[in-house]
Amino acid sequence: MNILESVRNDINSPDKKTRLDAASRLGEACKDGSLKRERSEEVNNHVHTTYSYSPYEPSAAALAAWEAGLGIVGSIDHDSIGAANEMLDAGARIGIATTIGFEVRCGFQDTPFANKKINNPDSEGIVYMCVHGVPRKAIDEVDEFLSPIRRVRNERNRAQVEALNRLVSNSGLQPIDFDKDIVPLSRWDLGGSITERHILHAFAQKILDHAPEGEPVVSFLENNLKLTVTGKIRSFLLDTQNPHYIYDLLGILKGNYLPRFFIQPSREETVDVRKVVTFARSIGAIPAYAYLGDIEESVTGDKKAESFEDAFLDELVSYLAGIGFPAITYMPPRNTKAQMERLQNLCKRYGLMEISGVDINSSRQSFNCPQMLEEGCAHLVDSAWALVAHEKLTNHNSKWDLFNPENPFSSKTLEERLHLYANLGRKMDPFNPSSIIDEADMLLKKEK
Repeated sequence: MNILESVRNDINSPDKKTRLDAASRLGEACKDGSLKRERSEEVNNHVHTTYSYSPYEPSAAALAAWEAGLGIVGSIDHDSIGAANEMLDAGARIGIATTIGFEVRCGFQDTPFANKKINNPDSEGIVYMCVHGVPRKAIDEVDEFLSPIRRVRNERNRAQVEALNRLVSNSGLQPIDFDKDIVPLSRWDLGGSITERHILHAFAQKILDHAPEGEPVVSFLENNLKLTVTGKIRSFLLDTQNPHYIYDLLGILKGNYLPRFFIQPSREETVDVRKVVTFARSIGAIPAYAYLGDIEESVTGDKKAESFEDAFLDELVSYLAGIGFPAITYMPPRNTKAQMERLQNLCKRYGLMEISGVDINSSRQSFNCPQMLEEGCAHLVDSAWALVAHEKLTNHNSKWDLFNPENPFSSKTLEERLHLYANLGRKMDPFNPSSIIDEADMLLKKEK
């Protein structure tokens, strides 16, 4: 067994020490030259881990990004910062730059957009937003902020499981037990969150416990659950050698059942957007509105054609800037060129940083995103490197926060600051992230 095969076996282990030891072995092989990789310009700041829903432990996510040739990998989990320390440690051992953050539903109920579907397919007046570039020293503070949200969400999760059990009570399946079937799928005991995808995963597992993969599953879906199974998803589910089987099964269940058992989050669970922005800025992180855009055809296959914020985007971006958002994040594979150009122009008008990443939460998804390197998107790579620099430097000195009025380069435009920080990020030794501090000190002396 070669070093890479050995690392792959261990790096997604349930045991954190085993995972990080595997990352160390990989890093040592890279340092001594016995293992090499081709690194592209691609980056991804938005990889989910087992701390929300994903097949990847944080170390395994770092390895998958490394194998894909990415220069940067970032962990983002729903209502959780639990993956952050391991992601930072694994990245430094493997030799890949890292960034950390979290994703949260926030309330727009007391804004001019309260009665609109903004970027959330499930709810009006509730928005998904990301908080990027969390300084490591603030991880515990973030967990304290998110813990009550997870607790309230779990009350809703339990009610949703009861609703799902009622829906399938005549299907022949055993009922789903929240504590026995769903909690063990999560990292709840380590500060992870439990999401609707965990519920759907448990639902999918109940089907697999009842009917073997292949024709029996398809027959069960069609005859017992009265679902229509056609096209690509049918071929996936008929393939008994499909390594992504449970994720493909989850996908069809999500489209057909989530709207039927979903319970709207309460105001207690969806903290007011201004409170989230204020908290994020208080710790030196970068809150970013997550642009979705009208969907004509879902790239990921689990969203229907639907209209979102495009009809009122100008007013929305103006409002976001007015309440203190410094950034907007978006995903190039999900949007048309026209959508991105419009959004980019609005970001320039209001002085907002553009951040991008493609959310990974299934083994079927590729870590590569060549659209990031296309014309009109290449600047997002520089933004990612600037984000890495911001995070490491703010952790060292809060005044180095890209948006701190006391930043040594605050007299420069945002574009100029992003350029400076991107260069610092690229110069950083990924095996020794603190090396960026010396680079920043030298830059400051040169600028003076």
